[in-house]
Amino acid sequence: MNTATGTAGDPSAPARPAPRETPPAPPVTVRLALPTDAPAIAAVHQASRQATMPYLPPQRRTHEEVTRWIREIVLPQSHTLVAVRGPEVLGYASLQGELLEQLYLRPDVRRRGIGSALLAAARRHRPDGLYLHVFQLNTDARAFYAHHGFRIVAANDGSANMENLPDLTLHWTPAEGPVPPRGTP
Repeated sequence: MNTATGTAGDPSAPARPAPRETPPAPPVTVRLALPTDAPAIAAVHQASRQATMPYLPPQRRTHEEVTRWIREIVLPQSHTLVAVRGPEVLGYASLQGELLEQLYLRPDVRRRGIGSALLAAARRHRPDGLYLHVFQLNTDARAFYAHHGFRIVAANDGSANMENLPDLTLHWTPAEGPVPPRGTP
């Protein structure tokens, strides 16, 4: 069929427009968070916790309260990174010294390398090592961090977190040179 001259059986029929190609999505980049990102970061935080941690009690804080916490506490006290595609915030990571305090993604962008990109940026900021706390029930996050070389260094009963849920402390340190092949001394 030649769409410029008509349809397969009728060359006098009007031409159908060629299908439009969807323009490629802008690339995902990681940058320092700005105070103007606070509402989007709060939305990511709330949506991620609701979608990925159903064992948590229902959210009691409003979007405005979480936005204020991000703007007034998290951003001034942490090195906070956002993963963005154009103007859209897809996820964020927040570090306090060597502690990876937060790493959250919008639920619809999980498993696309965005969490890995945020973690890589956090590692560049703290190349000597990172540690974090993760709920024992958060098996997806535990698998993600294990895949990225984090190891369990402590198990906790939950008395030190506001959710009172058992958690783990994980630690990552860079490898000391190349790993020798198996079977070599």
